Amino acid sequence: MDRRVTVSQARSTLPEIVQRVTDGEEVTITRHGRAVAVVVRPDALRVRRADAALEGAAVIHDLLVAGRDRPLHAAPPLSEARAKTMIDDVRNSRSRG
Repeated sequence: MDRRVTVSQARSTLPEIVQRVTDGEEVTITRHGRAVAVVVRPDALRVRRADAALEGAAVIHDLLVAGRDRPLHAAPPLSEARAKTMIDDVRNSRSRG
């Protein structure tokens, strides 16, 4: 059996597809020539998700490292009066909502 099967073929050969997946294969199910699903073992899916999470964490790590050495923009500090005004605005908007 090919690694790609149509939805109709999948319906009629599901036990065989499940066995192939159990043996480590991946089976792509197609509809009108386009892939619509891939049947994989749960452990293979967990590994892929973990790899993606680790890649995302590495990107965040790199951004943090790069940002650590970058100077902060020289913006004027927030005055106490401006902070009070902002807090009052937030409180007022919550009481109206």
